[in-house]
Amino acid sequence: MRYTLGPDSLPQDADAATLVGRAWLPDADGPAVVTIREGRVIDVTRHWPTVSLLLSESDPTAALAQASGADIGAITDLLANSTPEAQDKSRPWLLAPCDLQAVKAAGVTFVRSMLERVIEEQAKGDPAAAEGIRAEMQAAIGDDLRAVRPGSPEAQRLKQALVERRLWSQYLEVGIGPDAEIFTKAQPLSSVGTGAEIGIHPVSTWNNPEPEVVLAIGPDGVIRGAALGNDVNLRDVEGRSALLLGKAKDNNGSCAIGPFIRLLDRGFTLDDIRQAEVVLTVEGDDGFHLEGRSRMGEISRDITEIAGQAIGPNHQYPDGLMLFTGTMFAPI
Repeated sequence: MRYTLGPDSLPQDADAATLVGRAWLPDADGPAVVTIREGRVIDVTRHWPTVSLLLSESDPTAALAQASGADIGAITDLLANSTPEAQDKSRPWLLAPCDLQAVKAAGVTFVRSMLERVIEEQAKGDPAAAEGIRAEMQAAIGDDLRAVRPGSPEAQRLKQALVERRLWSQYLEVGIGPDAEIFTKAQPLSSVGTGAEIGIHPVSTWNNPEPEVVLAIGPDGVIRGAALGNDVNLRDVEGRSALLLGKAKDNNGSCAIGPFIRLLDRGFTLDDIRQAEVVLTVEGDDGFHLEGRSRMGEISRDITEIAGQAIGPNHQYPDGLMLFTGTMFAPI
């Protein structure tokens, strides 16, 4: 399906946003660290050869504001040149905005996706069997989990009640238990950028995109900014066994991030991330159309708690990390 990328790929207040990303420069035969100023793409690689190095600054927003660099071209031109069908390889195009960072993900962070994981597990990856199990789960639990704070005494009491009803699951353990699920989504430098084709393992027949907010975290554990990402998931593979999570999540092209990392500043704070709503539209040449929304306000754990469980004294990432925060989008 042919599509184009335009200014609507950027924040509505793009002129006021502090954006950092990466672009491929054919003349240099390599990637560049870039920022956007007044609609122009500026190469700041001479200051920071990698995005991870920029995000290791104590105040990357202030540092970036002082950096000068060459004008690569209009952002509209680079966006238009970032889709496979329209790409002219003699001109620059956008890459994923991360490079040397670890790429991690938090799972089962929303009630809806939590219940879907339980259903997948009990259905053993069979979408037909999942329908009956879904009805049973919703009748037994409903949305009562929304008000439960993970790791709280109330969560422990709910766990005991579900164990007695034989409805407890390893997914509920990480969903409402004290420890979040943190897994490796992709390897450094393996993420694809906005407009690029994603990869789906050919063994899968039941899979879906997972639109998520992705936190950009420095090596000190501080959240520096956020991007959008697609945590491509093979539901039939993961449903067969949670031990197949690596096969379900980490494949060629199965991690998309972009178009830029928006750095925190006066106009974009952690509270803006907490209130964000990710909207996904899926369209097919056959007329297929699907829309979904993921509201960060309904996440079970605060983004700072998730970040704190991903990186700390016992989980150090010298190059920082990109952390997918989960989604409530779980199409039936």
